[in-house]
Parts: sequence; structure tokens; C-alpha cells
Amino acid sequence: MKNESGFELCRNGIDYHEIIECIVSALDAKDPYTAGHSQRVSDMALALSGFLKLDREETERIHIAAHLHDIGKIGVPDAVLNKPDRLSPDEWAAMKKHPQTGAQILSKSRHLNELKDIVLHHHERYDGNGYPYGLRGDEIPVGSRIISICDSIDAMTSDRGYRDAYSLKYCYEEIKRNLGILYDPEIGAVALEHWADLTKYVAE
Repeated sequence: MKNESGFELCRNGIDYHEIIECIVSALDAKDPYTAGHSQRVSDMALALSGFLKLDREETERIHIAAHLHDIGKIGVPDAVLNKPDRLSPDEWAAMKKHPQTGAQILSKSRHLNELKDIVLHHHERYDGNGYPYGLRGDEIPVGSRIISICDSIDAMTSDRGYRDAYSLKYCYEEIKRNLGILYDPEIGAVALEHWADLTKYVAE
């Protein structure tokens, strides 16, 4: 069975949204910061995909991938994941493996396999200086480029162990300043154009 977008969420009586919620809940139990983060990023990615007028099937694929974008953090050691201070270079290297781990997890399912590239590349940068593969521009899947912006918005507006949350005004200026550097300039411009509607999913 397919939802309106065409992406199959229920096969042989199995509701894959329910399974995805279970997977994300397991990560939330491991990392307090992610509790709610994946949902907010997913909500923003769905809204931004709508503002970009993507077709329903691609929108739903991005929506689900956004919900699972950090699932690879389940493989990051607790001491690194829950460290209240800034990470050391070795700890940061361990953290940066989470997109690959997430893609590997999704590749085990023939139903979720088509989401793995979006998850794998959500930390690439538009200028090619991201990770894990240094893709640039349109080499990066459009879903990954959307999630990158939404992930940054929620990260900046959330309290972390080593800093307080930034304001939405500060976040807006950071997204604007990094168009064409961190973020796709066209997607970023649409995000800024619909800023109030997009950021209603985060708390200031």
C-alpha cells in the first residue's frame, strides 16, 4: 500500500512509519539531545520540500530520511555522544562516522535502502568541504541538501552542553551568510523566504 506520495509505507500489513518511530525512539533513549531533534528536522524538511514544490513521492522520501538522518549515532560511543564539552579531534572523528553507519543500517532493509544516500550525505557542504566524501553542489542529493539546512536550524536553536541556544535571528543570519558555502543557495533562499513558517517547529 502507498500513501498519497507514492512512497510505500505499508507492505504486507506492516506499517513502516511505526517501525521508524521505534528505531528513532531507540536513538532518543541513547542520546537525550536527539529526543525531539529528529522529529523537528523531519517536520521542517517536509515543510521545506513543500515550499520547493517537490513531487509527493520525493517529499515523502525526504520526510522519512530526515526522521532517520541521525540513526547512525546509535553506533557512536556513549562517552562521545553525551559529552557535555566540545569534542576532541579523535572524538569528532568518531562522531563523523554516523552518516556512514546510518546508511549501512538502512541498506539492510530493502524497503528503506532507497533512503540511505540521503542519510549518507546530509553533512556534505555545498562548497565540497563536508563529509564523508566531499561532494559539492548538485552532486549532493537534494534531500541531503534540504536536511542539512533543517538540521542546522534545529542545532543552532537548541541548548547544548557547551553553549546556550542561539536566537532565530542569529540562525537566520548564519544560514544567509553560508548560502553557497554550507548550503545550497537556491534551497536556502526558499528557506529564508518562508522563515516564519519553517521555524515554527523549533522553540526559541
